[in-house]
Amino acid sequence: MLTSEDGKFLVQLARKAIVTYLVDKEIIKIPEDADPKLRDNMGVFVTLNRENQLRGCIGYPEPVMPLINAVVDAAISAATRDPRFNPVTPGELDQINVEVSVLTKPVLIDVKNPTEYIEKINIGQDGLIVERGPYRGLLLPQVATDWGWNVEELLSNTCMKAGLSSDCWQLNDVKIYKFSSQIFEE
Repeated sequence: MLTSEDGKFLVQLARKAIVTYLVDKEIIKIPEDADPKLRDNMGVFVTLNRENQLRGCIGYPEPVMPLINAVVDAAISAATRDPRFNPVTPGELDQINVEVSVLTKPVLIDVKNPTEYIEKINIGQDGLIVERGPYRGLLLPQVATDWGWNVEELLSNTCMKAGLSSDCWQLNDVKIYKFSSQIFEE
């Protein structure tokens, strides 16, 4: 578990990474004085909102690099490489709200019958990854709460995020993982 101070540091780091990249066209150096636990490999997503509307969201679902490095990379990517949006402009920076979601390692939900997913997923606590062949989609835990979804709606929307049919979660060859997150924002 990270502290609120850790979260504040990560959100400030994400904002600094975005501003430096957009204004100076440089990638910031990783702070050497950061708490050592922030150098542990962790999954993370950086979400950008403007006027309560999604403006970019990119991250690493798996713990593939040190958290502090992943935050810098995900922040820049959320601002400049989310294919759903045009890149953020320097003029927008004052209107952008930065959110950092630090993820637990995804765990495969083991079921004998797909109907069991309904009982094994907790809205507001669990984010999901749906995987079938080369297709993969992820929704953070806060998405279901923000949209007022139940478990079946979360499953269906995660399937669609993966580019699959909304009912693919009922197929036996689909893998569904869950994870939780700590959310920090400005």
